Amino acid sequence: MSSSVISEQRHVVSEASGFGRVAVMLGGDSCERDVSLDTGAAVLHALQTRGVDAQAWDPAEKSMAEFATAGFDRVWVALHGPGGEDGALQGALQWLAVPYTGSGVMASAIAMDKVRSKHLFGAADIPTPEYAVLRSQAEASIAAEQIGFPLIIKPSGQGSSVGLSKVFERADLNEAVALALQFGDTAILECCINGNEFTVAVLQGRALPSIRIVTPRVFYDYRAKYESDRTEYICKGTASDVEEQQYANLAVAAFNELGCTGWGRVDFMTGADGQPLVLEVNTVPGMTSHSLVPMAARKDGIDFEELCWRILETSFACDEVPVNVAVAAHGT
Repeated sequence: MSSSVISEQRHVVSEASGFGRVAVMLGGDSCERDVSLDTGAAVLHALQTRGVDAQAWDPAEKSMAEFATAGFDRVWVALHGPGGEDGALQGALQWLAVPYTGSGVMASAIAMDKVRSKHLFGAADIPTPEYAVLRSQAEASIAAEQIGFPLIIKPSGQGSSVGLSKVFERADLNEAVALALQFGDTAILECCINGNEFTVAVLQGRALPSIRIVTPRVFYDYRAKYESDRTEYICKGTASDVEEQQYANLAVAAFNELGCTGWGRVDFMTGADGQPLVLEVNTVPGMTSHSLVPMAARKDGIDFEELCWRILETSFACDEVPVNVAVAAHGT
């Protein structure tokens, strides 16, 4: 498994003026537009409360050509899903030489692509559930026979559990595959792990406290994430310091293996054998009232405004440190 040694440094910005003029990119036209609008509004309010010159920018309403001449110094990326989380926006901003929060072009694209993420996890000996790549109903039928039920079927390039189904029997397989393939030509069929669901946020090079998720729904789907008040969150989610370190090490290893930087969230399932299995890495997690990164940050003594500030700090590249910015090792 890849080393979880923390190499990323925090670039500490002491004054709001050090950020310049900030665009909070929100909305967009993906299936996750509504969540992105909620995330962006919360982030915008937090930054403005801290004195940052921040404004909202919805690329579904204003073009990137307009943005290029709008005079922003950097971007807080609050766009979820395709177009905002898959490297497309990051590439445009990089071409415009406008710094942005979070992971770069390649890491964003790879993390969004569940198939390629799985390949990299396997190559690095990072444990992940058994899976198969699907492009047709016929492939799904063969894979289901090999892996067995229950199964998880999901699109290879979506977030927030969009298009995801839990399949208990063959009669429901075709419908689940058809749903997943509505979002692209490739889907993932994954062994369903019956056990505990965990998530670990990574901020500026280190893991935040784990969260164990308990939902009354069949699984932690879109409604459980953003609409249900019955979902329970236990933070920290582990039973011991040793177990907590195990999840932290795996989260940072998975994050680093995909080349991710700045901030993000790593999701796990843990079966009866107690072995954490990495599901995926999210490079632009939600920042809504139901979101997990703010919850973990609070447990670590970081309030929401400070969290948004520190994520904005990630827009500074290692070789781009302004006069009023100090460097702190290991995210402290």
